[in-house]
Amino acid sequence: MPERRTHDFETVSRPMLHPLHAILLAFPIALFTGALVSDIAYLRTAELQWSNFAAWMITGALVVGAMVLLWALVSAVLARRAGRVRAGGYLLLIVIMWGAGLVNAFQHSRDGWSSVGALGLLLSLTSMLAALLAGWIGFSAARRIAR
Repeated sequence: MPERRTHDFETVSRPMLHPLHAILLAFPIALFTGALVSDIAYLRTAELQWSNFAAWMITGALVVGAMVLLWALVSAVLARRAGRVRAGGYLLLIVIMWGAGLVNAFQHSRDGWSSVGALGLLLSLTSMLAALLAGWIGFSAARRIAR
């Protein structure tokens, strides 16, 4: 009598992101986090240079984030059927990250105290959280493969 298999699949953990894509994503994560910290420091001290630091970090995050966005778009289009939902969710988070960052850059280009305020802080928080969640989705992957 043939032996009966109880497990026809094996779970293999492998990140969704290509290593170079992951390196590029690290920049928006760090820079949007730094911008949030700078915004908090600006709101606590009213020292204008903190707002300038935040604006520079947001700009850097947008430049590198544009490459991440392009890569995520291509990956979502070329994704296999099983990975399309995750690739689409990842792409959505990158779009939110980049869009909120762009609006935040415009917000930080305003003059004086109004350059940050509650809206700037909220946009910095949104960009940072979207970048962190995208990194989490990109690195936490468990795939089932047939034996």
